[in-house]
Amino acid sequence: MDIKNIEGIIDEMMSINGAIAAAVIDWESGMTLGMRTNGDFNIELAAAGNADVIKAKMATMKSLGLSSQIIDILITLTDQYHVITMSKDQPELCLYMVVDHEKGNLALTRNILRNLA
Repeated sequence: MDIKNIEGIIDEMMSINGAIAAAVIDWESGMTLGMRTNGDFNIELAAAGNADVIKAKMATMKSLGLSSQIIDILITLTDQYHVITMSKDQPELCLYMVVDHEKGNLALTRNILRNLA
């Protein structure tokens, strides 16, 4: 995934109704490769924290002897959805999206992110 692709993906993510923030993350290193926000949401801090969530889930799956692949991880807050979608082609990358609970559509968001990943 090159920088132009990352910027295009983030543009598409931010066009989703209710989008608060979006990022492309290298979850293995915790680095944010591209990000955008519609306000004062600290997407870089959230992306680094969610890289840790993925690492913890991967370690748990390994401990359990699971060979399945993560498609996405959903965290539902009272006012936001946080969706982490794993890249199909580059397993170290994921898309991370924060969507307003009232304005966004969770099913549509997950579908769009899966297509982008």
